[in-house]
Amino acid sequence: MVGAGIFAAFGPAAAAAGSWLLLALALAALLAYCNAISSARLAALYPVSGGTYVYGRERLGAFWGYIAGWGFVVGKTASCAAMALTVGAYAWPGHERLIAVAVVVAVTLVNYLGVEKSALASRVIVGIVLAVLLVVAVTGLTGDHANASTATSTGPYGVLQAAGLLFFAFAGYARIATLGEEVREPARTIPRAIMVALVIALGVYTLVAVAALLTLGAGGLANATDPLARVVEAAGFPGLTPVVRVGAALAATGSLLALVLGVSRTTLAMSRDGHLPKTLAAIHPRYRVPHHAELAVGVIVAIAAATVDLRGAIGFSSFAVLTYYLVANLSAATLTQAENRPPRWVPVVGAIGCVVVGFALPLTSVLAGLAVLGVGAVAYFVRQHRLGD
Repeated sequence: MVGAGIFAAFGPAAAAAGSWLLLALALAALLAYCNAISSARLAALYPVSGGTYVYGRERLGAFWGYIAGWGFVVGKTASCAAMALTVGAYAWPGHERLIAVAVVVAVTLVNYLGVEKSALASRVIVGIVLAVLLVVAVTGLTGDHANASTATSTGPYGVLQAAGLLFFAFAGYARIATLGEEVREPARTIPRAIMVALVIALGVYTLVAVAALLTLGAGGLANATDPLARVVEAAGFPGLTPVVRVGAALAATGSLLALVLGVSRTTLAMSRDGHLPKTLAAIHPRYRVPHHAELAVGVIVAIAAATVDLRGAIGFSSFAVLTYYLVANLSAATLTQAENRPPRWVPVVGAIGCVVVGFALPLTSVLAGLAVLGVGAVAYFVRQHRLGD
């Protein structure tokens, strides 16, 4: 969660919300909290690979699980491309796509060698990234604020749109739930990990957002493709810019590492059920990972990173993943008291929030998301018809 989202999402969110950026962050955090509670309760009950694909299938029916899984795989593939492009934007401006493809190849190789190595790499990366974000926060809070510029909001619609874009930076806890078969004591570990991650991420994001607004203002953030690097420059510490660029590149790499893990595990679960080619369910005899799924995801992400637009990828990913969490909240609403259901308001607010914020995203993102979900639904019913024959 504490990864590339914080380095990439503040720009388009500030363009939408203007000076109401912190309100949009609060709305994104509330939605993330509801989704996290629902996901955590379900993960404790179904500690297997697949996340909401499994929860929707078990609680609502096969179609809802399939739509959740389809939205996750397609949306998070777009996220993977966005993360890879963020690495390129910070690491070597002007050569983003070349760097993006190279980092996808490297991350796929690390994940192929087993989840233990991926977890170790993630711990190292997130430690460095937190240190860099602390540098950004301190310089932004204590530095020069004379160049901050304002930006106008489009009103409540702009705030909701910004919340949807900022949700992109919170959505990492879904990938925790997809790894149920690969962690110790998943019924206890996964819910705890989800909530701890959410609290830490919200604290870090709020601190950095305040520092960025004080230093650049909403107008400066809206016009920056590398906003946190601009924060240290505008604050009067240009010598720290390379440090922030390295931190951003590492953060995006860490996010990409976890994204490919989550997408490949949901692909594994869907291929086991026949919704995707059966060969993607193959488990490597030595490394114990779904190696065919890992390689397939890596190839598709590399192609996307070479062709898509960063901001478009963020919006499309947010819409698809909000659909995923809509199914998670609807699934959690069916839990009984004996199954440790969440407070009744949590899945209700979460589900309504997913719909409202999702349809407040840029129109192109909404239309693309609906089109992709429609293609997935048609494929599902065609397959069911053939099986019925």
